[in-house]
Amino acid sequence: MNRPDRRAPRSRRVPILSAVSRTESNPVPSRVVGPPAAPTKASGMSPKFAARLELARAVGGALIVPLRYLVHRFGRAKEMERIAEEVRAGAGRLDEAASAELPQDRPLRIFLCAAEASGEIHAASLAKEIRRRAKEAGAPEPIITAIGGDRLRALGIETIEDPVARAQTGFDGVLQSLPYYVGVLEHGARHVQETAPDVVVPVDSPALHVPLARMARRYGAPIVHLVAPQYWGWAPWRVGPYAKAVDLALTILPHEPAWFARHSVNTRHVGHPLLDALANVPVTRPKPESKTLALLPGSRAGAIRRNLPWMLGALSELLRTDPEIEVAVLQSDPEHRELIEKLLAENAAPGLPAPRLVIGELHAQLAEARAAFAVSGTILTDVLHHRLPAVCVYRINKRLESWMYRNVLTCPFFASTNLLAGREVIPEHCFRGEGPVQETAKQLMDIWKDGPIRDRMMEGLEDAAERLGPAGAIGRAAGHVLRVASGAPEA
Repeated sequence: MNRPDRRAPRSRRVPILSAVSRTESNPVPSRVVGPPAAPTKASGMSPKFAARLELARAVGGALIVPLRYLVHRFGRAKEMERIAEEVRAGAGRLDEAASAELPQDRPLRIFLCAAEASGEIHAASLAKEIRRRAKEAGAPEPIITAIGGDRLRALGIETIEDPVARAQTGFDGVLQSLPYYVGVLEHGARHVQETAPDVVVPVDSPALHVPLARMARRYGAPIVHLVAPQYWGWAPWRVGPYAKAVDLALTILPHEPAWFARHSVNTRHVGHPLLDALANVPVTRPKPESKTLALLPGSRAGAIRRNLPWMLGALSELLRTDPEIEVAVLQSDPEHRELIEKLLAENAAPGLPAPRLVIGELHAQLAEARAAFAVSGTILTDVLHHRLPAVCVYRINKRLESWMYRNVLTCPFFASTNLLAGREVIPEHCFRGEGPVQETAKQLMDIWKDGPIRDRMMEGLEDAAERLGPAGAIGRAAGHVLRVASGAPEA
């Protein structure tokens, strides 16, 4: 079908916000990210065929992974050194979008895509900010459609597919899930073909969104990807196709702009969206008199089963040295109450105080704690917000995962706190099986008691928080999205 020409002159534009100078955190020469080029011959490809082409591409890519790994293996040590240097530098500075103008005579059309709950939270916040800015500029309210779930529909946004609900109910397995996700790709591509959005904004979830972005570009839509994928962590060969699939990637960690620039990906650094949710949560530091240790075993049932019994065992030595310590198992989802209570009962240590389970009240509890024992994940950002000394574990249960950790991982750390600081601030352990119980137990004792180890960690936590930067990531992202959607060249 013929696409409307969005490059035609618009009768009137109005500026969005005031001009803000941007820093030069991305040394890659900026591409002009504006209206898409005229449709190519590929835009005549049917969405159904395009979706199946992406499936074939994925299957072909999976088949040559061993070859890619062999090539990667020879350069892995050098790549790890370069990434370690970039992590230590942590030089990513926040990029504010320069002033742009929105069309006054028509609403912008924006297509958001979210595949999981965390991404949908960011997508919903982005939609609200885009609407707010359009209203402030006196422009028509943008027409926003989406792939997503209840959070987006609650904003009155029409959704064409809901992979978020499927992700929450669990996967049926790769083969059983393929037809569904191929269908999502097909419907997403058809929506782009038929509605000609001014910009497509996938949020996180690169496994689904990179093929969707590639298809959307075939139909002439520019792509702004919020939360650039962590290809620097493992299998960095994936960045080549990514660079061709997106027009602009929005990074959230300070070392990412340098890495993506080295791989010719056009980026702007907006900071971590989780900080927006923490904007109204006071930053605290441990109270010297606190006797509470926050235990954070994960937010999914599988992670809780895998981690909680092991973590309780590692804690037992600390509890024997100080019987006044109170362990608070923190969990935000009441769905896991029964599972956690069962595991606590099964792993109760004779003669030691029983941990208490707290559902909700995460930040109130963290603000009262002296230290934390946590699994790796986004929860570490919450722990960092309260400057809590912590030990981090990532327990895996498959041989393949263990092999990948030893042979494929390319970043120097997996705990976000350490990636931010550029050094190991908090002890981190990734392992399969019994793991370093005694070493972890000693580290828990070291961070609990006053002394040079705890003092150095407190200094490192301050450094990590400073590098993470302030809140406002969604606002900065909205500025870049609106700039691309309105067709303004980068300053």
